[in-house]
Amino acid sequence: LSGLVLSTMLKYFFGRPRPDVVPHLSPAALASFPSGHSMLSAIVYLALGTLLARLVSEMRLKLYILGMALTLTFLVGASRIYAGVHYPSDVLAGWTAGLVWAVLCWLAARYLQERGSVEKPD
Repeated sequence: LSGLVLSTMLKYFFGRPRPDVVPHLSPAALASFPSGHSMLSAIVYLALGTLLARLVSEMRLKLYILGMALTLTFLVGASRIYAGVHYPSDVLAGWTAGLVWAVLCWLAARYLQERGSVEKPD
């Protein structure tokens, strides 16, 4: 939820218009920069991927989970460019902001686990 709020705030702050080179394949109402879909996919898929990877012990399965998270994140961003609703720089900014937000959430979770406020995974 906080990622959605951050994405919307950044869109209003930058206010970059969407590309009009090709007709959009999907309707888009808010500004273009950064790509909200790319940002939220990075937040959700990368955060879930890292959390799930911590629960398994086999390295191949960890790599598979992280690889799927990265692949899904990439596909969402690529689809936004293909649909004509974002410039590549919008998607890159969304991925970057999403990655930073996911890392901050991961660090906060680790901090809370170290303090004993939240259970550590087994």
